[in-house]
Amino acid sequence: MKITTIFTTLLFFTTMLVGAQNISEHTLGLRLGDSDGFGAEISYQKSIGRYNRAEFNLGWRDSREFDAFKLTGVYQWVRNLDGGFNWYYGFGGGLGSADFENVPNNSRLSDDNDGFFVFAAGNLGIEYDFDIPLLISIDIRPEIGLIGFDGFDNDFLFDFALGLRYQF
Repeated sequence: MKITTIFTTLLFFTTMLVGAQNISEHTLGLRLGDSDGFGAEISYQKSIGRYNRAEFNLGWRDSREFDAFKLTGVYQWVRNLDGGFNWYYGFGGGLGSADFENVPNNSRLSDDNDGFFVFAAGNLGIEYDFDIPLLISIDIRPEIGLIGFDGFDNDFLFDFALGLRYQF
């Protein structure tokens, strides 16, 4: 049992220390996801160091209950799995504005709830770096409302997305 625990711990720390083979200086593309309505985001990533980068997304969310735009920034650590496969994790936050539709018999969703919101976000994903300048990723970005109006304040959302980015 001790050998298994030591081996597992050693394997865990070894994978944490293995660095990404290649982080592009810049990437630009789309992040297409779903969290309370389909949304598209223009996504930009900037390398900060050998194993770190910043990601900025400007997006639009559209659902039956509301329309919203948001700006998100995430600091990420990138680790190599094998060849062109990387996994990454990070944290950040953002802000946005929402416009709710009037829903009969639902006081939570009305024009009175329109307004500004601020949120904190985490990020966890996997990506593949092709030999051509294309980066494809699948990730989850859990978000929790910090400041805002009823409907986004203290609300916890999971944002799953597919990213397609051009590397330069």
